[in-house]
Amino acid sequence: MTWTTPEVRRPERTFTADERTALEATLDYQRATFLHKCGGLTGEQLVLRPVGRSTLSLLGLARHLAGVERWWFRNHFGGERELPWIFFTEDNLEGDFDDGTAESAQGDFAIYQREVAAARAAVADRALTDTFHRPKGELADLRCLFLYMIEEYARHNGHADLVREHIDGRTGE
Repeated sequence: MTWTTPEVRRPERTFTADERTALEATLDYQRATFLHKCGGLTGEQLVLRPVGRSTLSLLGLARHLAGVERWWFRNHFGGERELPWIFFTEDNLEGDFDDGTAESAQGDFAIYQREVAAARAAVADRALTDTFHRPKGELADLRCLFLYMIEEYARHNGHADLVREHIDGRTGE
């Protein structure tokens, strides 16, 4: 039997909430939106690169986002600097987009889910004003990290729309 990505129902949007709840709910909505855009596709479909000469694929985006979750929430905010990169190396900086296969898709999506869960755990008991140093040394707080990740997902959800539309005509908001 061929594995397909699960169909994901996005959570209801939150329109009135305290700041922390609003930030977490908006990021979770963006995460669910990405999974929604991948829903029902096989590994073979997830690796398709239908946008011109780009290496962009839905699987590549999932692998990239898993790394982004780890990089920002765990490596930088959480201080777990020893955690290795997941899908790329110094010698292969595009491995997240270049090296995923139809056969790796199910495991890669499981890694993505684990990284999201680990990111949530890394910030669960932390205040929005807790700070960390970005890669170039700038001081940032958890509030700005949530906003950055919402931007990251929104950008990549737009990419996912283009790829998905080329695969089977399906788009979404």
